[in-house]
Amino acid sequence: MDSFEWNKIIGAVLGTAIFIFVVRLAAEAIYEPEKPAKPGYIVEGVVENPSGGAAAPVEEALPDWGTVLPKADVAAGKATSSKCEACHDTSSAKTIKIGPPLFGVVDRPRASIAGFSYSSAMKAKGGTWTYDELFKFLKSPGAYITGTKMSFAGISRAEDRINLIAFLRTNTDSPAAIPAPKPAAAAAPASPTPAESKPVAAAGSAPATPETPKGASTPVPAASDTTKKATPGGAASH
Repeated sequence: MDSFEWNKIIGAVLGTAIFIFVVRLAAEAIYEPEKPAKPGYIVEGVVENPSGGAAAPVEEALPDWGTVLPKADVAAGKATSSKCEACHDTSSAKTIKIGPPLFGVVDRPRASIAGFSYSSAMKAKGGTWTYDELFKFLKSPGAYITGTKMSFAGISRAEDRINLIAFLRTNTDSPAAIPAPKPAAAAAPASPTPAESKPVAAAGSAPATPETPKGASTPVPAASDTTKKATPGGAASH
């Protein structure tokens, strides 16, 4: 085979490669998918961060448990607990599943279920599962206790967490006590109504003399009977 034939073969291969490359560029330009402005669904407990990276958890006020627990929807909390039951047993059997059982979890010491392998982060956290601790943890477990094995994204709505905690409180042999409502903040005292300003005499000054009506004669005070005019000799005149 002479060089002319080889040149034809090489040219055909190069031409085919160039054609495929051009077709690929054209296809990408025509059929490039358009990225949505917002995700199709939002995962509960995950806060969007446009700049990338993990978003810092937003600090929120803790509920007044003495006020919210008596009014909480326990039935709604039980329905929300179905999200937990994939990994946790909520029955009195206290079966260990992917996570520890949740029966009697309110006021239970953290990482205290025998036979369950807790993460070192959970053990190091210590403390008790109080109402406040459950409220903060359930919002975003991974953000509140970094290194926990619990991969659940969390429950963003405070009302849903309150209802869930109200159910968990009743899901035990002896429910934890409900604290007394916090006293209402004392109202600020009303500002006193300023009294009408009255002239105050300066210290040492004589009291103001009533104004004499125009045209009236000025009264001359009468001399006292006991006051006598002194005479040159020093005797009193009669």
